Amino acid sequence: MKGDGLEPRLAELLRPVRLVALDVDGTLTDGAVTVSAGGEELRFSVVDGFGIKELQRAGIVVAWITGRSSPATVARAEGLGVTELHLGQLHKTAALRSIQERLGIAPRETAAMGDDLPDLSLRPCVGFLAAPANARPEVLSRADFVTHAPGGAGAVRELAEMILRSQGRWAAIVASYGA
Repeated sequence: MKGDGLEPRLAELLRPVRLVALDVDGTLTDGAVTVSAGGEELRFSVVDGFGIKELQRAGIVVAWITGRSSPATVARAEGLGVTELHLGQLHKTAALRSIQERLGIAPRETAAMGDDLPDLSLRPCVGFLAAPANARPEVLSRADFVTHAPGGAGAVRELAEMILRSQGRWAAIVASYGA
């Protein structure tokens, strides 16, 4: 069933999605940076990673566009097979538009998630903007959907499931794991 129990307005916005653009700090992580003698450490959620892998298996491109450059981010992106990794992009519009043009993906076929003011620059370039529960108020008020989970703790997985449900793919994914 298309929509798979989603609110009809959300399902309609998510059904055409072919590209998901994600912020890193505060969205894929909790926003904390631990710096030790061995270098910088970030905590990424395996739950979010699973959602990213399922999006990729469904043929949806996942892009990470982040304002910082971090070896930990590069390592996690490589581990998940995220090839659209754009570091040092405080103003994220140019990076997203470049991806869309290169891949022939329209804004209405693009969803994004971010938590802070720089992520608002993505709003005019996407058909759907999501925010983690702990995003800044300015982002929350402009988002099409706010997840129940905070950044770094399953927010991206919520978005991934919503997209896959809206496209009628979620039941087959669940079934593929024997359920």
